[in-house]
Amino acid sequence: MLKYTIAFIKRGEEILLLNRESSTWMGSWNGVGGKIEKDETPTECIIREIKEETGLKVESVDYRGTVTWNVNSLNVNSGMYAFVVELPSTYHYYTPIKTVEGILDWKKVDWIFHPENTGVANLNYFLSQILDNDEIYNYHFSYRNGEVHEFKTSSIVDNLETI
Repeated sequence: MLKYTIAFIKRGEEILLLNRESSTWMGSWNGVGGKIEKDETPTECIIREIKEETGLKVESVDYRGTVTWNVNSLNVNSGMYAFVVELPSTYHYYTPIKTVEGILDWKKVDWIFHPENTGVANLNYFLSQILDNDEIYNYHFSYRNGEVHEFKTSSIVDNLETI
């Protein structure tokens, strides 16, 4: 079982992102999420984390796969379960909001994927597929010296009852 969860909350052509105040990805815009607690499923975790980090109470999330990584060719993999929440385009949630985790703000999808945007976590590798595809994938990063050395996408079959 992986240790973390991440969610991308979509409203029309915007995603609610968090500019993190602490590692990992300090100073970068990323989804919301966190560490899975003892006896908690990934789905329970992400619903709790969304409430804690944004104040939004969601009742359902769409599981989209996993994002895993290893560092400096070590065979130790870390990772997170990835989810999408789709809000109506008319949903009112005013930002920016300063929280203990960082700053929450709606970001246009085009802004997130702009080739000159250096302020976003590694979302350009997988977020488009997560948002546009209901299939479940593993997105795997290999990092060397703090840089992406290799990125692979593979379809996965998961027991969704445990998610």
